[in-house]
Order: sequence, then C-alpha cells, then structure tokens
Amino acid sequence: MPPLSRLPFEREIYEMEELLARLEANAGGEVGSSEEVRRIRRELVNLKRKIYSNLSAWETVQVARHPQRPQTLDYMDLIFEEFVELHGDRAFGDDRAIRTGFARLGDFRVMLIGQQKGHTVAERNECLYGCAHPEGYRKALKNMRLAAKFRLPVICLIDTPGAFPGIGAEERGQAQLIAVNLLEMSRLGTPVVCVVIGEGGSGGALGIGIGDRVSMLEHAYYSVISPEGCAGILWKVATEETKPLAADALKLTAKHLGALGVIDDVIPEPLGGAHRDHREMANTLKGYLLRYLRELRNVPAEELLRRRYEKFRRMGMFEEGYRTDPSRNGEAPS
Repeated sequence: MPPLSRLPFEREIYEMEELLARLEANAGGEVGSSEEVRRIRRELVNLKRKIYSNLSAWETVQVARHPQRPQTLDYMDLIFEEFVELHGDRAFGDDRAIRTGFARLGDFRVMLIGQQKGHTVAERNECLYGCAHPEGYRKALKNMRLAAKFRLPVICLIDTPGAFPGIGAEERGQAQLIAVNLLEMSRLGTPVVCVVIGEGGSGGALGIGIGDRVSMLEHAYYSVISPEGCAGILWKVATEETKPLAADALKLTAKHLGALGVIDDVIPEPLGGAHRDHREMANTLKGYLLRYLRELRNVPAEELLRRRYEKFRRMGMFEEGYRTDPSRNGEAPS
C-alpha cells in the first residue's frame, strides 16, 4: 500500500508516527528504548482516538474523500466471493461508475451493486469519479428486478459525490431515472441493504439508497448536497471559510443522521479511519451485512414492503402551529 495522503488535521499523528519509526529503528535490544517505544505507541493510539472522536463535519468529509479509502471493488475482493459482473442497461451503454453482479457473501447469494470512484487517475476517468450517468441507474434497477425475481437479497454500497452533472446525462433523463429508482426500490419484493461507505452525495446516492437497512460507516457522510455546492448557493463562493460552515449546517455526519433517524446503524471504522486498515474495515462491514441478511431473510415480502414503507414515512420531524394576529388579541385566525 503506498504512503497515505495526509489530511490537514492529522499533522500531529504523522509527526508521532515518524518519531515512533525512528525509535523502532534505533531500539535494538535495549530495555530503555523498548519501554520508550511502548510509551509512544500508547500515546499514538490515544492521539488518534482523541482526534478521530472529535472530527468536525468538514473534517469528516475530508476523511470520506480520502484517496486511499476502500471502495466498492476493494470490498468486493475482501468480502465477497464468486462475483460475476453484469454489464449494460440494454438501452444505451455500460456505466462504469456503478458496478453490479451476482456474488456470494457467507452462505448468501446476493446481488451486489456499488459505486466506484477509482484510486488512480486512469481509474477515475473510467469511472467518472463515481458520478453515474442515467444508464448506470438503469443498469442497477434492471439487476435489482432480476434479484427480486429469484428472491436474492440486494446489497448497495454507496460512494459518490453525486450523479453526473453533464448536459448529456440531463438529456437522457438523469433526474427521472433516479426518481424511478426511488419508486421501484421502495416496492422491490426482496431484502435490500444499503451502506454509505464514503461519500453519499445528493440524488446520486439516493438512486441506490432505498432499503430495509440503511447504514453508514463512521466517517462517511450522507447529504442532499455537497458542502461546496451548499456554500456556493448560500455565500456565492466555496472557500476554506464557507465550506466548513456549510458542512456543519447540513448535519451530514453519521452521528447526526443516526440521531435524526435517517440511518439504522453507524458502522465503526478502524482507529484513524478505514483508509488505514482495509482488511479490518472489510471484516467489520462483512459482520454487519451478514447480520442484516439473517434478520431479513425469513421476512415475508408483504411484511418487508410494509416495514420499508413505514421506515421512510417516519423520517423527518416538523411542528405545526400558527402565527397570531396582534389585531385579534392573540386569537387564532379563522
């Protein structure tokens, strides 16, 4: 694995890791040096825990976008077996931002659908940085219907800054196809599990985000718009000052969304983020996915659809009231 890209708030962590590396190289068999190494290791763990347990919303976005964070294809290799990719939407083409196919997870045969952003420049260009076109959502829905026909659970791994914003995508009905996916997923007669593994941006994420279980990795984000887009609307410019303000206002972290009832679980990440230990993160995610599948496998289709409907109807809170008219001495308007 190449050296990790450094996030701005991780400066102290990397300084201590470099100090630890020097001490380990010079320790030899000296007892005093070994004790110093153990002390620094303990301090490093405490520092990581302190920093990552108090991330701001904008810092969480930066972690979710880390270039070495595990993506769909990484989890495919680490978690799933016997993956057989299904290409194309039978209408236009094969969108590489969404990968889908049959796979095995433990004892379960599943339909896996995931968004892929790519790690290298070549991969990102091929995957359009995870921003799917209409044919990507059409391909995903086609294979969801195939899964429902054979009563195979559907697993969706969400990781996109948003749907592709180009003119061609709009001309081919991007918004309508995402809306169709929302409708069809809400009444898909098979278990659907959705997990935000990195970025969960706008309708691009929602297009494969309606499920019986919707969860997020600890340092992922899920939002109606990116912080940059929000800042551009509110302050006309996205700067280092306005982006953190927008991120805070959007309440886009797993902690916020869990409290608001938008997600079912916050899936813990390795200390210091999923990008530091792909295998540990994959093992944790696998445990949650297997648990969800066991909970859902014996639920009748009618009951599954009823619960799914109620789940999304419960989201959101509001208060009703009226403004009094001073001229009416506080009486309610007629």
